[in-house]
Amino acid sequence: MTNSPQTRAQVCLPTTALTDDISFFTKTLQMRMTSIYPADDPSVAVFEGHGLRVRLDGGQGGPAGHLQILSDDTAFAGASLLTAPGGTVVDILPLNPPLHLPDTDHAFVVRRLADQAPWVIGRAGMHYRDLIPTRLGGSIIASHIRIPDGGPVPDMVHYHRVGFQLIYCYRGWVDVLYEDQGGPIRLHAGDCFIQPPEIRHRVLEASDGIEVIEIGVPAEHVTEIDHDMTLPTSDLRPDREWPDSQGRGQRFVHNVGSDAQWHPFRLQGFIARDTTINDATKSVAGVQVVRRGTGDPQWAKHDADIHFTFVMEGTFTLEGEGKDPFRLTAGDAFVIPPNMRTRYSEPSDDLELLEVTLAGAFNTTVA
Repeated sequence: MTNSPQTRAQVCLPTTALTDDISFFTKTLQMRMTSIYPADDPSVAVFEGHGLRVRLDGGQGGPAGHLQILSDDTAFAGASLLTAPGGTVVDILPLNPPLHLPDTDHAFVVRRLADQAPWVIGRAGMHYRDLIPTRLGGSIIASHIRIPDGGPVPDMVHYHRVGFQLIYCYRGWVDVLYEDQGGPIRLHAGDCFIQPPEIRHRVLEASDGIEVIEIGVPAEHVTEIDHDMTLPTSDLRPDREWPDSQGRGQRFVHNVGSDAQWHPFRLQGFIARDTTINDATKSVAGVQVVRRGTGDPQWAKHDADIHFTFVMEGTFTLEGEGKDPFRLTAGDAFVIPPNMRTRYSEPSDDLELLEVTLAGAFNTTVA
């Protein structure tokens, strides 16, 4: 059902002081009064403004109402929190509030698949498993996401208010449309996307048993539906940059794992392929896939703010200074805080890790 041009909706709120409220709503809140009645002893008045229609009713019981007005000018009413004479509480909030990036609550975290962490049903019917239960004080969320039954995904064009977001395809494949990136892009196992802040996109279809690892910064961020944009867009702008909360531009990345070249990793005994995400985000974050190389693993420490790793294949023992060793296997995840000595010992030949760090460039010290 669609609304006709004549359709009107309004919020009905009680008031204990209608006469004084008229001045407050018209002068302080800069709304327009559209009706008032009865004429001899008014008890109801209707106001419009800020995309809102409000009916104040002196005969309506119940607790006082609460309005939120979103504006580019949060000082237009003289204060950001006001109370009308008739009791209505009014918040004046930014129309586009800045993204808040919490300070990282550093911790050593190990999350094992064998611990049977619960899968919960999230947006568009997808199943989510939380890989960092503490979320490091709200600074990051890491999710293992799966869709058991493939086919079309009931998704809409949407975007995320984030500082950084990674989608890494772990199993299967998924088709996604992105703003200014042409037609559908198929993400295969081993491939990844960087979704710059607020890029519009829509998931179209997925294979049976699709699994992805999704990283979002900060942990709590808003997903908004865009009802006006149709994908694909007519423009093809692969080099477009989307500004992040720090004023740096981030580019969309589609990194294909099968095209990768492998190089010595920063830790002895391993090799890695770079996903180009450090460059595309101007070092907001870095993403590397790590495999067993040659040589004996060594103890080392890093100075990255966030250092997250997901075990995709194989096994190894994670040793941490002052911690019991953990024998990790596919599906496990861990976070290493800055300046903690660790070693990846006894790696299997088929070991494959997904490492995500913020920032993308940081120092590693063999210790």
